[in-house]
Amino acid sequence: MFDNSNPYAVLGNSHSVAEQSVSVRTLFIRKTYMHLAGAVLAFVAIEAVLLTTIPAEKILGLLAGRYSWLIVLGLFMGVSWLANSWAQSQTSRAMQYAGLILYVVAEAVIFLPLLAIAMRVDPSIAPKAGLITGILFVGMTLMVFVTRADLSWMGKVLWIAGLLAFAAIIASVFLQVSLGMWFSIAMIGFASCYILYQTSNVLHHYNTEQYVAAALALFASVALLAWYVVRLLMALRDE
Repeated sequence: MFDNSNPYAVLGNSHSVAEQSVSVRTLFIRKTYMHLAGAVLAFVAIEAVLLTTIPAEKILGLLAGRYSWLIVLGLFMGVSWLANSWAQSQTSRAMQYAGLILYVVAEAVIFLPLLAIAMRVDPSIAPKAGLITGILFVGMTLMVFVTRADLSWMGKVLWIAGLLAFAAIIASVFLQVSLGMWFSIAMIGFASCYILYQTSNVLHHYNTEQYVAAALALFASVALLAWYVVRLLMALRDE
């Protein structure tokens, strides 16, 4: 799994947050992180329901077959593109929320097989991964908020790195090789950089009506980070 959000997506520049008063910027940031918190809570709730209602054998069946994961990944990318498009709607608030909800549900579904395996390996992996992800996210967020740096220059680098990561994932499927622990560590670094980049966008490049889209972008980065933290903890457990 990788972050397929486009760093070149056009963010509305009218009413740019960076050009507004302190009170307006504060309100936008509060709305963004409230929606992010809501998305995370919804993801956890959906995941809990799915894991307790769907037999583990059926969940793991999603991974049956050599190319089944590529199909799942392809579907997820398509849904992600659609969700991002809806969330960035300039005309409909309902469409923005529909995009965020769609993306949260898609993430919950794609996480199912990974968490089912993690639960079998060690039930403590999921809560540990959540704690580590939260600590890293808070650390990256504080770094940007304290420095107030505009990190838009990272977009091109992250886009290229994402393409290389995707190519590695595709190659691993066709060559039937495991990418291993070091790939997970590299992807944790990649996801952390995406959090820095997206947090910088929240401060500088979204307009005041795009708090739903901003929350979705942050949630996508957090989910990517959580995915590879889980994989890393599983790899360390197997050592």
